[in-house]
Order: sequence, then C-alpha cells, then structure tokens
Amino acid sequence: MPPMPYLDDRSAVADAVALIRDHGEAAAAQAAKRAHRSRGLGNHIHFCRWRQVARLIDLMAERRAPGTIH
Repeated sequence: MPPMPYLDDRSAVADAVALIRDHGEAAAAQAAKRAHRSRGLGNHIHFCRWRQVARLIDLMAERRAPGTIH
C-alpha cells in the first residue's frame, strides 16, 4: 500500500488526473521525474509537491481501499 499523500489544495488532484490522462500507466513515473527535476533545480517546494502527486497517483491505482471502510 503506498503512503498516504499530503494534499494542501485540490490542484494536486487536478495535476494527478491530467498526468493520468496524458501518460496513462506512466503517470506516477512522470510525476516522479518532475520531482527529480525540481530537486535538481533546488526547488524543494515543487519537489515535495510532485512527490505527493506521484503518491496520489499510486494510491488511485490501488484496487483495495486504504484502511477501514465504514
């Protein structure tokens, strides 16, 4: 089970959906690639954001619920 992402606003969800639409199964890898590029540029804010988007994409791909279902 992937770790639960921290989402500070809904634009991260929109980014995840756009990556899934544009890159299909490679969407999480694309988000990780963007995170890596941001880290290389020294932009820790965008690095963290894209890592969370990658985690969200992984979570959305899971077939089982993450935790208790009420």
